[in-house]
Amino acid sequence: TGIEVNYQTAESNEALYSTLALGGANYDVIVPSDYMISQLIEEGMLQELDYSKIPNFEKIDPRFRNLSYDPENLYTVPYTWGTLGIIYNTTMVDEPITSWSSMFDEVMTRNSRDALGIALYYLGYSVNTTDESEIREAYQLLADANAKGVYQAFYMDEIFQAMERGNAAITAYYAGDYLTMRENNPDLAYVVPEEGSNWFVDAMCILKNAQNVDEAHEWINFIASTEANLANMDYIWYASPNSEALEQYPAWYEEQYGEHLDMELYEIMAAPQEVLDRCEAYLVTPPDIRNLYNELWTQLGIN
Repeated sequence: TGIEVNYQTAESNEALYSTLALGGANYDVIVPSDYMISQLIEEGMLQELDYSKIPNFEKIDPRFRNLSYDPENLYTVPYTWGTLGIIYNTTMVDEPITSWSSMFDEVMTRNSRDALGIALYYLGYSVNTTDESEIREAYQLLADANAKGVYQAFYMDEIFQAMERGNAAITAYYAGDYLTMRENNPDLAYVVPEEGSNWFVDAMCILKNAQNVDEAHEWINFIASTEANLANMDYIWYASPNSEALEQYPAWYEEQYGEHLDMELYEIMAAPQEVLDRCEAYLVTPPDIRNLYNELWTQLGIN
């Protein structure tokens, strides 16, 4: 297209929100996760899309449309989806991991929604609970473990080096990133714990104050295409919401590389329905609960 793309990343949805709320960025397109999209819509930070300029939206699988974060599909086009699970080094644990109980050891994610969500799952609560006592109980579980020196660290993308090099045995992270790590360390395994987990959708949105709106629509349409989704899945190992790309990927992989795709790995990327059935999507919580999360995360002292 001749459009020059200025591409930047944020380590979490919360970090992205802070950047936007402080007015320190002039992005056109952003790609947050589901619950953060709800908050941005609630706060009037996104503009409605002109879907006539995004014909590839028709290729998005119906199960990824009209979800809770954008029920009328006014603001978003799904980008990727996946699950949160446990990554572990099979040479450093005594037996296969099956439960979130193992996460109160070694390495914890530095994402407040995920970290507290893991504790909520372990306690048998919904990750979308608005019961303050349940959230505080989850916080206490993390705080007690942290105070005892149980955790080696609270990581985000630093997790890659720690797991690939065998410097940590267990962590919680995302299926797509597990598949990237596994390319460098085949001793790693991934599981969605028996208590359930989070399944998420990241989606493309245009900010209310975007300066390049036509170009933003053109970029979203390109990324939503089957060709782009096939290449994207192959590069980042996150599942595509484009139904054609998801179906075609095993054959496309064989054509590209002259070998069969490992279907066990494919099912980790594109989790089967029986796995998704025990997972929950994060919903945006009321402002008082968001403030509670921020307060507790600050008390935990994780930077």
